[in-house]
Amino acid sequence: MEFSGIIVGLGTFLIIGILHPVVIKGEYYFGTKCWPVFAILGLICCVASLFAGNLVASVLLAVLGFSLFWTIHELFEQAKRVKKGWFPANPRRMRL
Repeated sequence: MEFSGIIVGLGTFLIIGILHPVVIKGEYYFGTKCWPVFAILGLICCVASLFAGNLVASVLLAVLGFSLFWTIHELFEQAKRVKKGWFPANPRRMRL
């Protein structure tokens, strides 16, 4: 039996599931100005995937890297959702 597909699928599911609340909390506490952190981490993961020792690790690092890039988009979308009142705004953070 080959479990690589199941491992990659589960890993992808967990990555997406973990990054969803990260976007919400990141926008709440830092606004959209934290996007460079996600870009740098995404780049690091993508480069690391090129040098990973096995296929599953390489795929999961690439999935994490590109999910972090997608997180940047979602961070700005989350800011729009906050403006619409769909999510609470942080009253202690100054808004522009």
